[in-house]
Amino acid sequence: MKILAINGSPRKNKNTATLLNKALEGAASKGAETEIVHLYNQNYKGCISCFSCKLKDGKNYGKCALKDDLAPILEKAANADAIILGSPIYLSSITGVMRSFLERLVFPYLSYTPDHSSLFPRKTQTGFIYTMNVSRKRMQDSGYEHEFKFTEMYMTKIFGSFESLFVNDTYQFDDYSKYVATLFDETEKAKVRKTQFPKDCENAFDMGVRFATQTK
Repeated sequence: MKILAINGSPRKNKNTATLLNKALEGAASKGAETEIVHLYNQNYKGCISCFSCKLKDGKNYGKCALKDDLAPILEKAANADAIILGSPIYLSSITGVMRSFLERLVFPYLSYTPDHSSLFPRKTQTGFIYTMNVSRKRMQDSGYEHEFKFTEMYMTKIFGSFESLFVNDTYQFDDYSKYVATLFDETEKAKVRKTQFPKDCENAFDMGVRFATQTK
């Protein structure tokens, strides 16, 4: 059993990466083989609209034809028993590298037929861990979830299963006094970090456990 985590954050040891690693710890506790990929280490582009993945009788029908750093990662994703994505929210959306990754991951499996059926040959557990410095209420009031729904829709359509974990009020700086960030209450941020983030880590761990046990 193989479970692959994809980190769409530029930081390898902060909120998003920590939660992804917790999810992998949960999966490993049930015997899964795990791996995390840091997208910011890779050199690649998003979809270039070559349409090789849609070419009738083409050798790359149903898969991305681009050959770059992402190609072997997409191959790993194709063979994984579960995929867990993670990204911080920048400008009300996932990071650019994660968006580009999703274009390359999802589009080749989306058939150009009236029902938009999936070309992925089996069902695979997929999940997304979203991290953001806004509160849950601010996330809901600002309409963030509307955009998240599109990811959920496509991932469910292609892979057959999807779940989300929203992690709010994340701690951005080790020392808030060094930055112009008066929008946030450092004391309240520290409180959330101490009381809520451990629970978020537990939820991520439980996601990994679920994915490992449901794929057996």
